Amino acid sequence: MTRKTAKDFDPEVLKLFDKYVHGQISRRGFLSSAAKFAVLGVTAEALLEALSPRFAEAQQIAGDDSRIKATYVEYPSPQGYGTIRGYLVQPAKFEGKLPTVLVVHENRGLNPHIEDIARRIALDNFIAFAPDALFPLGGYPGDEDKARELFKNLDKEKTQADFVAAAGVLKNFPQGNGKVGVVGFCYGGGIANLLATRIPDLAAAVPFYGSQPTAVETVKIKAPLLIHYAGDDERINAGWPAYEAALKLAGAKYEAHIYPGVQHGFNNDTTPRYDEAAAKLAWERTISFFNAHLRG
Repeated sequence: MTRKTAKDFDPEVLKLFDKYVHGQISRRGFLSSAAKFAVLGVTAEALLEALSPRFAEAQQIAGDDSRIKATYVEYPSPQGYGTIRGYLVQPAKFEGKLPTVLVVHENRGLNPHIEDIARRIALDNFIAFAPDALFPLGGYPGDEDKARELFKNLDKEKTQADFVAAAGVLKNFPQGNGKVGVVGFCYGGGIANLLATRIPDLAAAVPFYGSQPTAVETVKIKAPLLIHYAGDDERINAGWPAYEAALKLAGAKYEAHIYPGVQHGFNNDTTPRYDEAAAKLAWERTISFFNAHLRG
């Protein structure tokens, strides 16, 4: 079966889906509004199913790949929920100490796609740690809709503190070189921006289509930033001009790329919003950025 892409859907359906996955409309709201785009026997339910993730089909690195060592670990987070749990992935064989990368998921918790991202990073000779913000509520439930609903129940401040604590874990990780980078997607992109304002010695931050901090917070940024935006993402891109102005005013080191004609979530290869060319270029830039700022 040919894999669907964003071009197979009416742009209005894609906008509805973006609102749905970010909690702006309910499932019922999506189905009701998308019904008018259901033609030739394709129902609104079928449209939603077609746009939803297919984790197994997109997996690039198996969890038991012999080139990596992956495990679930827990660490204390006294300022957050008390304990953080995440997916720690290292190369199976390496010499010396490696740079570390914190991987921050979207608003669904630590799902299989983000675990796959962590494994990809480890294969590029980094130590990757992907915490699950939903751990205090039982962890990622295995269902994207349930995960989104759970996410609404998180205490924002405690969850942010958990990610700060996770960065601290990597900073002091025995096999790490003391340099910590962060990459995040959607919600995680916002967290990557946030951590750049909260952690003075953060070595690098790479937000993918993430919400932006305020101008007051931006002044605190010391880490170099590599910022990725989707061209067809009005909701997130609306905040970019003010953020860029604040970055310039703060004298921050940043590099920003807006990938034309692609959707929010273009790096997520489990859904039709994935754009192979943009994702490949953004990922090459990301790994090169981490190599430049986290090694040596």
